[in-house]
Amino acid sequence: MKRNHTLSAIIALVAAGVSVSAQENPHIAPRAMPVAAGPNDVARFLAGMPVPLDSPLAPLTREPAWQQHAAFFEEQFSKLNLQQLQKLHAWQETYLPQSLQPIPVAFYMFSGPDFLYVDQFFPRAAVYVLCGKEGLGPPPDPLRIANLSGALGNLENAMKSSLNTTYFITQDMKIDLHEQNLNGVLPILYAFIARADKSITNVTFGSLSSGGAFQEAAPGKKGSSVSGVRIRYTDNQSGDSQTMYYFSTDISDGGIKATPGFLKFGQRLGVGSSLLKSSSYLMFENGFAAIRNFILEHSNRIVQDDSGIPLAYFDPNKWNVRLFGVYLGPIELFKQHHQPRLQELFQQGNPSPLEFGFGYRWNYKEAHLMVAERK
Repeated sequence: MKRNHTLSAIIALVAAGVSVSAQENPHIAPRAMPVAAGPNDVARFLAGMPVPLDSPLAPLTREPAWQQHAAFFEEQFSKLNLQQLQKLHAWQETYLPQSLQPIPVAFYMFSGPDFLYVDQFFPRAAVYVLCGKEGLGPPPDPLRIANLSGALGNLENAMKSSLNTTYFITQDMKIDLHEQNLNGVLPILYAFIARADKSITNVTFGSLSSGGAFQEAAPGKKGSSVSGVRIRYTDNQSGDSQTMYYFSTDISDGGIKATPGFLKFGQRLGVGSSLLKSSSYLMFENGFAAIRNFILEHSNRIVQDDSGIPLAYFDPNKWNVRLFGVYLGPIELFKQHHQPRLQELFQQGNPSPLEFGFGYRWNYKEAHLMVAERK
């Protein structure tokens, strides 16, 4: 499965799109009379990609602030593709070709807005479930942004750590719900979906009932239930329709007890694959048993770094665990979660090297990856 040509096609489009959209078009509504743009146009605009000539956002793509933003993302995503994604795809085709097959669901707990990597590792899931403590923020509306340069700069800063190191730094995603400053996770999700060569078809804001049903609700509505968003999109390469859910929720044992709808929602989706990356070693703690058990029970395959589920929880009678790269132990901040047994297995097993960074070890020479598959 070749996914590497997508970015070069996007580069060509951007080059063409910027020059095309720079031509005056008398049929485009003036900026003073905003007509709501559809979510796919918004996603492409935020991703620094061309929008249709008749889009209400087309005039904004002529502004220097957007053109600088488009050039910045073009460079960042080209670099990401070259240094990370092409190498990840080569590894995947050699060592994990089964991850390229259709699956019913991909769970990515503690993900924040990192749609990028769950889409890379499990590109053909019918449904993706992401969650984090980060709020969605208001639905992005570029036509209502007072300071375009500042807002696009906010988005670039929020995504910079993820594009350069593979994980998000939570404080980079501060949210001001009253301003169109492109805060929160929604603009990031939109940008990643557009850059992954997908077309958004429908966005529904909602919340989960205590029984785990997704119910439509106005965005930003505060309540005791778990709030989230459902984004439906089409993969432009395969034509497949896919769905991504993001929920803003606390998945500690206490959080799940207070709002049980999230795990019940997950249970309804059945068994699939899971990704765990840069998850702060939370499942080493006593207060995260419920989510750890959920992942073990609802996954046939788990791709993770050492910050996910501790090795001790993978019963060798039930799981095959394969190791890649080198295990240097946790970074200094989490050094108390060193796993001597994991270190032994790495030393005995002589694992195949990794050529891409993963998790907190974003330098590929220091990175490792674990693949657990149910027997």
